Amino acid sequence: MQLRISLSILVLLIFSQASLAGLKEGQIAVQSRNYILALKEFKPLAEQGNSEAQFNLGSMYWSGLGIHKDYTKAAYWYLKSAEQGLAAAQFNLGAMFHNGIGVPQDYGKAVHWYAKAAEQGNPQAQHNLAIMYHEGPGIPQDFAKAFYWERKAAEQGHTRAQHNVGVLFSHGTGVTQDYEQAVYWFRKAAEQGDADAQYSLGLMYQEGRGVPIDYAQVRYWMGKSAAQGSADAQFSLGKLFETGTGVPQDYKQAINWFRHAAAQGHVYAQASLGIMYFMGYGVPTNYVISYALLNVAAASARPIKDMAIESREIVVSVMSPAQVNNGQALSRELVKPGNFLRALDKASKSIK
Repeated sequence: MQLRISLSILVLLIFSQASLAGLKEGQIAVQSRNYILALKEFKPLAEQGNSEAQFNLGSMYWSGLGIHKDYTKAAYWYLKSAEQGLAAAQFNLGAMFHNGIGVPQDYGKAVHWYAKAAEQGNPQAQHNLAIMYHEGPGIPQDFAKAFYWERKAAEQGHTRAQHNVGVLFSHGTGVTQDYEQAVYWFRKAAEQGDADAQYSLGLMYQEGRGVPIDYAQVRYWMGKSAAQGSADAQFSLGKLFETGTGVPQDYKQAINWFRHAAAQGHVYAQASLGIMYFMGYGVPTNYVISYALLNVAAASARPIKDMAIESREIVVSVMSPAQVNNGQALSRELVKPGNFLRALDKASKSIK
């Protein structure tokens, strides 16, 4: 389980109750998608120093609404607004410095503007500031402050922050380890649909940390996460079905989930799928495909690398030289971007 950062810009334009002439008209124009008129209303106000108009003008340059996209001009107007204390502009400017978009990348300045917005209660800024404290770029690493700001954001309902607070409680990073609190925050994020949190919650049920072991809950939350494309959850579901742990053993279901995860580059799923093809579990035995999958997994980092190499050598011992050549060729096809399942299905029909 890893912490995740949010680097997206807040592109929603600010709609206040302001009665300032021009600002209200610009807001109405945006709602009507008349961006040319909105630009005409916002620009003079921005040039006169109105912080909301400056933010909105920056957002229009960022998104290309009624004007050509121009990240440099977006940063310019966000800076004008941020200097007047508008939290949304401060966050956006921090994210631009963080990403190096429209301005030179500068982690120190990213931290500066995140902190300004975070202190005003902006949850996105609190979340990103927490990540900066956790990872250390632009600021001395401080896990206690990382936890402090992440929890601030989580308490406002920020889904990624809720997941991250769960991770910090689970690992005891910046806070006393507390599995029950980890489960609490994972559940908060999982119920909002966060795939990583759903996987993490399923893992807690599987390992009995903070909750009793409950495979019905494991399958439920892993299934939610897997359906959203989490490769880790897909692999975990595959292992449950392969071993019959908490579910009836079902090799075809195991193959299905291993395929989904392996197609995303999950090396453990690739190796597991290779072994299934070697043993003929859920699929016809196919040494060429088994070799190719293990060969792909063997190119990864340890510890799976060593296991994949050992398993591949066992497969090679029952293959002909021609089959090995075919396996090597298939390996090259499997690693082409977006080609994994296509190459695997083609090989299943044509290679014996």
